[in-house]
Amino acid sequence: EGNQVFVEKATEENPLVFLYGVGMMLPKFEEHLTGLTVGDEYSFELEAADGYGEIDPGAHVDLPVSMFKEGGAEELPNVGDVIPLQDNQGNQFRAGVTAVGEEIISVDLNHPMAGKNLIFAGKILTVREATADELSHGHAHGADGHSGH
Repeated sequence: EGNQVFVEKATEENPLVFLYGVGMMLPKFEEHLTGLTVGDEYSFELEAADGYGEIDPGAHVDLPVSMFKEGGAEELPNVGDVIPLQDNQGNQFRAGVTAVGEEIISVDLNHPMAGKNLIFAGKILTVREATADELSHGHAHGADGHSGH
């Protein structure tokens, strides 16, 4: 409808499987699923602020080209590439390349879905207790608790 863009689809054969309540998913997403049981259908919209946030115009950074040549890298990223970065505290994140110059590479640190309202619709297929391994790893190991890795 309108200017909506379809981004991702989970199916009954390949469902979205996650640990509820451990911070894996957007808090407002989980809030909308609270109390639902197997067979329940849902449909809701999250405002941008409750999803990946509004676009932060200050989240554009210019980085020196030399930073990308460390370690013998021969090719620079291209406009549109999403690249991994790390801050001084060792936190890893991704950024979108917006410009490549002779001395500077400009990146956008906003999440690609920032500034967008998100629409979700689906059906609860399974609800189960997390396994000890899942809890220690911090993520679900498939619908049965034993898949993955």
